[in-house]
Amino acid sequence: MLLAIDAGNTNIVFAVFDGDTIKGQWRCSTTTERTADELGVWLHHLFTLAGVPVDAITGAIIATVVPAAEFSLKTLCRRYFDVEPMVVGDPEIDLDMKIVMDRPSEVGADRLVNAVAAHALFGGPLVVLDFGTATTFDVVDSNGDYLGGVIAPGVNLSIKALHMAAAQLPMVAIEAPRNVVGKNTVEAMQSGVYWGYVSMIEGLLARIRKQQNLEHIKVVATGGLAPLFTKAVDEIEHLHGDLTMLGLLMIYRRNSNKTANQA
Repeated sequence: MLLAIDAGNTNIVFAVFDGDTIKGQWRCSTTTERTADELGVWLHHLFTLAGVPVDAITGAIIATVVPAAEFSLKTLCRRYFDVEPMVVGDPEIDLDMKIVMDRPSEVGADRLVNAVAAHALFGGPLVVLDFGTATTFDVVDSNGDYLGGVIAPGVNLSIKALHMAAAQLPMVAIEAPRNVVGKNTVEAMQSGVYWGYVSMIEGLLARIRKQQNLEHIKVVATGGLAPLFTKAVDEIEHLHGDLTMLGLLMIYRRNSNKTANQA
């Protein structure tokens, strides 16, 4: 079985694959002070509840955009699962993807993993739209090469910023309001965030198509709020909640096979 770990700015997601099947998936808040021992005890308990034998883990792969969390995650894999993890971004890890960027090392590991999975599943050219701490657009061409992207503040981040900057604006739940013009403060805020992001997404997708000289480009959405926005954005053709984890599985298999062939 494979332990796949995606450490984002808000949450760390752990998933166990048995072949192509996810046998368990858990998340905790991203806290760089959390030690490998704390994570190990927590995960061992969850493995037991899910009926997943700890000693069944034969490999691990990590993607992190939080450098300070990498050491604890590597130690977790070595100490509690007795495996040496692959880390997306290490020079020896082959993504089978050209990164056409000024500074390829600056691209978040999760964005590259999503791009690998989306192109393998749906082909290209495409845009991966990820609703995370940031809302990101990642552009992949028909050959599977990563061309670049767009980074905007995440939806939850925008809500928090409004609440913190304006004394009379409350924290509100993110949902699709029935009317664009709100009749009270909460409705007005919900409309501004929801329909504002819908308009931003539609506008950016149109500009990406124009820049790439494409009449049509596939759009794949992922992330916690993706289902909510997929309802309103017609350009989103595919919704995939486990895109990052699937990409980690693909990258692990590619590099495991490559190592085995070289041996």
